[in-house]
Amino acid sequence: MSSLADKTVLITGASSGIGAACAIKFAGAGCRLILAARRADRLKEIATELKTETYLLQLDITSRAAVEKAVTGLPDEFRQIDVLINNAGLGRGLDKLHEGNIDGWEEMIDTNIKGLLYMSRIVIPQMVERGSGHIINIGSIAGHQVYPGGNVYCATKHAVNALTQGMRIDLVDTPVRVSTVDPGLVETEFSQVRFYGDTERAARTYRGYQPLTGDDIAEAVVWVADRPPHVQVAEVIILPTAQASALHLHKEEK
Repeated sequence: MSSLADKTVLITGASSGIGAACAIKFAGAGCRLILAARRADRLKEIATELKTETYLLQLDITSRAAVEKAVTGLPDEFRQIDVLINNAGLGRGLDKLHEGNIDGWEEMIDTNIKGLLYMSRIVIPQMVERGSGHIINIGSIAGHQVYPGGNVYCATKHAVNALTQGMRIDLVDTPVRVSTVDPGLVETEFSQVRFYGDTERAARTYRGYQPLTGDDIAEAVVWVADRPPHVQVAEVIILPTAQASALHLHKEEK
């Protein structure tokens, strides 16, 4: 039986992609779930597939006040958060820095960095007080290497990497664990968001090789969370077999 059974897991960005896959995998491990995202309709669809206690939060994590209100207002049975999955994040554009969309920059910074900070700041103190808990940040290979056009997105994921290390240092005198799972190319809605709904351009991102899936990442996240209390998996980098680095990808000609 999984050591995660009956644990409460809060997942941000749970309405699609890696977040939705994590919801399904953690439900299968016997967890109760708090699913947070902006799209309430998508959360409801996912919840109908889950055979576990689930609490839905329609939440924009870029709003500090909304995050604080949502977490402090959780029902008693969901108030003890055992695992926090900071998954919500996005990319916008692949422009050169001097040609970039500043609104897109703000959106990435507010979601990928500040949203993660807001959620962590409200959840971690209860873990410290209780003497147990696990924060798992979903980073990216872009948090280790910069690629053309990635500038600000890569900077936000480098920030996630630095914040993860900082959290681990700050919590080293507690039983609370901190991990990061950093994927390479995963086929989700990420590219559609990055290219502002240009589905054809998004589809080209994944042609000619087999990308990772949300399930691939979710399996790793559950494995990280399910280690014994004395084991802290600090960092997991997951790439498709056809990807060697952020810059090196082998595509078959078709």
